[in-house]
Amino acid sequence: MFGRVAVLMGGTSSEREVSLDSGRNVLEALRSRGVDAFAVDGIPALIDAIRHGGVDRVFNILHGNKGGGEDGVLQGLLEALGVPYTGSNVLGSSLSMDKIRTKQVWLSLGLPTPRYVRLSKGDDVHEAARELGLPVILKPSCEGSSVGVSRVFDDAGLDAAMDLAARYPGEMLMEQMIVGDELTVGVLGDGAMHHALPSIRIVPKGEWYDYNAKYIAEDTQYLCPGLSGQDETEIRQVALEAFVAAGCRGWGRVDVMRDRSTGRFFLLEVNTAPGMTSHSLVPKAARQVGVSFEELCWRILEQTVLASTTEAAA
Repeated sequence: MFGRVAVLMGGTSSEREVSLDSGRNVLEALRSRGVDAFAVDGIPALIDAIRHGGVDRVFNILHGNKGGGEDGVLQGLLEALGVPYTGSNVLGSSLSMDKIRTKQVWLSLGLPTPRYVRLSKGDDVHEAARELGLPVILKPSCEGSSVGVSRVFDDAGLDAAMDLAARYPGEMLMEQMIVGDELTVGVLGDGAMHHALPSIRIVPKGEWYDYNAKYIAEDTQYLCPGLSGQDETEIRQVALEAFVAAGCRGWGRVDVMRDRSTGRFFLLEVNTAPGMTSHSLVPKAARQVGVSFEELCWRILEQTVLASTTEAAA
């Protein structure tokens, strides 16, 4: 059914180690279901494998940009070569990787997202903070996995936060800090339709959900579903709208904050190739509705067949 499946992992982005962990899990899951899957580390190695005729489709589990597989570059390559792949296409991948431009699309459609200021190296970080009002979040616009992210509560911490974010390529994003619950909603596609998985409310042991809490700590709590009743219905709906508005398809994850004082939801970002590690969130939400990790990987891969069939019919 699938032919030879390259599980694309690793790469050269700042999220390489997370991607390798995700890739090993996906590879094991697909093989356990009888899929002829093999590991490929990075885009140059994938090009070699395709050139030698050994790839029928790609399960993309690269994370990040600049050698990761979430910024549209890989997707454009595979489109040009006619190789089916999992996840979002060129538009959805490239747009979602850029948090600033994703926000611009959401705001144009009236979708809720925190107020922000876009920054380049050399800009006045103190003036930007005065415009938004402290506290703020400062981060690279095109990185993931909490890489380069700082929470800033006073003017004295702004310069160090700017220096950290500026280590990474591209613009920086200063964002109004929403104080409240951090939630995430996984999205799965089924042909041309998508549906939202149950939300997950994240309760880290420390003050916030940083890299350590995501990938290392064993004391972070994940409550699924994260909400109930109308609140759960609302967060799934706004996550779906955000996913579609960003041009995404196949599968992904939408991160959301819920303001503690007002109960309002605020969209943060879309991940088009979410983690598939032991700590990752989409597999946790899938298990809540009876979908095992192996079945989840199969369904994601199956969409490459469904998408090809739909395009052929069109």
